[in-house]
Amino acid sequence: MPTLAEDLLLLLLDDDTGRLITDGTSTDHALAGAVLVDLVNAGRVAEEGGKLHVMDTALLDEPVLEAGLARLAEKAPAKPQRAVEVMTKNVRETVLEALAGRGLIRQDKDRVLGLFPRRTWPAVDSAHEDSVRADLTAALVGGERATERAGALIALLHAIGVVPKVVQGDRKALKARAGEISEGDWSGVAVRRAVRAVQAAVTAAAVVASSGGSTGATGS
Repeated sequence: MPTLAEDLLLLLLDDDTGRLITDGTSTDHALAGAVLVDLVNAGRVAEEGGKLHVMDTALLDEPVLEAGLARLAEKAPAKPQRAVEVMTKNVRETVLEALAGRGLIRQDKDRVLGLFPRRTWPAVDSAHEDSVRADLTAALVGGERATERAGALIALLHAIGVVPKVVQGDRKALKARAGEISEGDWSGVAVRRAVRAVQAAVTAAAVVASSGGSTGATGS
C-alpha cells in the first residue's frame, strides 16, 4: 500500500499534465508532514516535551519513510515545525520515484519554449488515486466520518489550502468541512501537531517568499 505521502502527491499531481496543482514549497512541506505522520503512527517518532524524538532507526520497508526518518534522526530532537522543514529536502523526488516504481505515474521530459528542460509526471494507473479521492469526498461532501487516513490527508490538504482543487463541491463548504475534520478526533495528539506544523512551516515560508522572492514552483 502506498505511503500517506504517496497518496498525497497523487492528489497534488494533475493526471493529464503531470504537473503540480499548487506551488512546490507548499507541496514539499505537506509531503514532509505526511511522512512525519506515518512515522509517528509507526512508532518510530514520538513527541516529548514539545519536541519530536526518534525512537527507532531500524530499516523500514518503504524508501519514502526511510529517507524521512534518516533526515529527522540527524536533527532530532526537534520541534514539529523544524522537523517538517528538515524533512522537505528531496522529499518530492523520493515520493515521485516511489510512485513511478509502483507504476502509478511515469516520467516525461520536454523543454519549455524549446529551451528549458522540464519533467512532468502524468498518471499511468489512476485506480488507486480514484479510490483515495472517493474516501475524501465521502467525508467532505457525503458527511461520513473520516477514517484516520482520510482525516490525515484532508488535514494536510487543508493546511496548504488546496482541498477545493482536489475534491469537487462548493468551495466555501469544502473549506469549512475540511477545517472541522482537521480539528476533529480522527487521530492522536502527536499526529495533529504534526499537521499543524505543516501549516506553520508553509506560513513561515510564504512570509520569506513575500519578502525575498518566490521559493516555490509548479513543476517537479
